[in-house]
Formats: sequence, C-alpha cells, structure tokens
Amino acid sequence: MAKYSYEFKKMIVDAYLNGEGGYKHLSSVYGPAKRDIQKWVHNYQTLGDEGLLRSRKNDIYSFEKNFLL
Repeated sequence: MAKYSYEFKKMIVDAYLNGEGGYKHLSSVYGPAKRDIQKWVHNYQTLGDEGLLRSRKNDIYSFEKNFLL
C-alpha cells in the first residue's frame, strides 16, 4: 500500500499550484517531506494525474526466469 493516497497528493499539489503556500509551508501543515511535495508537483506538471499514481508494479516472471534471478 502506498504511503500517501492519490487524493492526498492531489490535494497538496492543488494547494501548491493555487498559491496556498510553498513547499516548506505545505510540508509543515500536511506532514510529507518538502522533497516529496516537490516530486509530486513535478510529476503532476510533467505527467498529469498519472504522475501521482503509484509507479511500482509487481512483475510476474515465469518459473525459469525466477530461477535464473
């Protein structure tokens, strides 16, 4: 499970983009690290909503590939 939900990230990104505070202020109000908020804003501006979704996915490997890894 992701540490922060899509909805939570979107709320903070929207707050930043609407001028409700800078990274440091939003970090102190909502809790995530300033760097995380910077990443979320960058990802949102670059990729849109997809940028806020969890990017890791479980890969499914065949038995042979698992054995070789």
